[in-house]
Amino acid sequence: MTKTRLIRPVVAAAGVAATVLGLITAASPSSSGADGTDSAATAPVAVCSSPPPGQLACQAEVMTDGSAGARSFGAKNSAVLPGGYGPADLQSAYALASAVAAHAGRGRTVGIVDAYDAPTVEADLAVYRSTYGLPACTTAGGCFRKVDQRGDAGPLPAADASWAVETSLDVEAVSAACPDCDILLVEADGASADALADGVDTAVRLGADAVSNSYSTTESTVTDNNVTAKGGLPPRRASYDHPGVPILAASGDSGFQLDAPYPADLTSVIAVGGTSLSRSDTARGWTETVWGPAQGPGGAGAACSAHIDKPAWQHDTACPGRTVADVSAVADPHTGLAVYDSTPDTADGLPGGWLHAGGTSAATPLVAAMYVMAGPAPGIDGASGLYAHRGELNDVVGGPGVSIPGSGQECPATSGMCAALKGYDAPTGLGSPNGLAALRS
Repeated sequence: MTKTRLIRPVVAAAGVAATVLGLITAASPSSSGADGTDSAATAPVAVCSSPPPGQLACQAEVMTDGSAGARSFGAKNSAVLPGGYGPADLQSAYALASAVAAHAGRGRTVGIVDAYDAPTVEADLAVYRSTYGLPACTTAGGCFRKVDQRGDAGPLPAADASWAVETSLDVEAVSAACPDCDILLVEADGASADALADGVDTAVRLGADAVSNSYSTTESTVTDNNVTAKGGLPPRRASYDHPGVPILAASGDSGFQLDAPYPADLTSVIAVGGTSLSRSDTARGWTETVWGPAQGPGGAGAACSAHIDKPAWQHDTACPGRTVADVSAVADPHTGLAVYDSTPDTADGLPGGWLHAGGTSAATPLVAAMYVMAGPAPGIDGASGLYAHRGELNDVVGGPGVSIPGSGQECPATSGMCAALKGYDAPTGLGSPNGLAALRS
């Protein structure tokens, strides 16, 4: 079956669309990247297909050209590390080195919820951690645990090669940021809204200190099932509301969306956007800009919800409802993470091995791990704490405005709904973590 890149439908929700469309200027999307290269030749692959209504898709994107990092390195080859950022890079970029040296996160657990079984995930995690000199994290040692959506060790759901890439990205991103964190992987029976929501409840019940959800769908597709409807608290919405346990969700990889991403649209969820990360000669040693469509369609997910009221702690004026996102981290696959996944994904042309991966699927587990490193969070309920400590984050400024896939329109780089401007903006939220201070309750 031919796989298609995940593109969100453009839905003009009453009232909200009129407000947001005023920010958008009609334009013809460019067919080349910022450096003049052919975007089709360098565009990443979204590993999960566009889902039917009621189903959610993972947000992992992988580079497939050899120059970008889809290269085969042996785990025992210490002369050369894989392409893509590894633990030392990410710990440097987000000022985590001192916390890692102090073993922050030890004895605490990052919950990861994904669909289907990743049959080689523990073995792949072992390759990743040994390649970078990280301590082992195994089932036998008590660091790693894999269960189904009910919390049982088996039988596990059917395997899916595309979601296996997502799962490897999630567990390895957590390992990169927090080598001492325990990892609880909950594999839902499938990618339905109900199955994944059950997985979140299970992760919290089994002791996760934060839960990472690297998947999304458009809120209109689940509103019909009363998942995100205004008023009351439908059961599936409640699954993402666990005060004291940060619940994080990817904002999506399709740029500005007139149909907001679920579950990132929920006010009980910390919505994670995406940046492009590169080394620089600044005092920080790194530069972050918005992840935009310079080398392909999409970019960091950004949206104005038509179904969720604006929370009291969010004050941007362009969107009358809940604005996505809240916080961000590296997501641009061109500046993405090194990931090891040995499950062949023939539909996407991935034979198994080292990958160069990104998407807001990378940013979400990175930030989730940082929340766990920051310590117990009894006062955390959604993203409100971030807005009270925005000065402790790296304000992400610059880069192209993100696109509106399928609309024939582009977001202007002057709009905070579409571009990374000084202060809050939708694609990167309040910015990226600068150490752990902003993530403490």
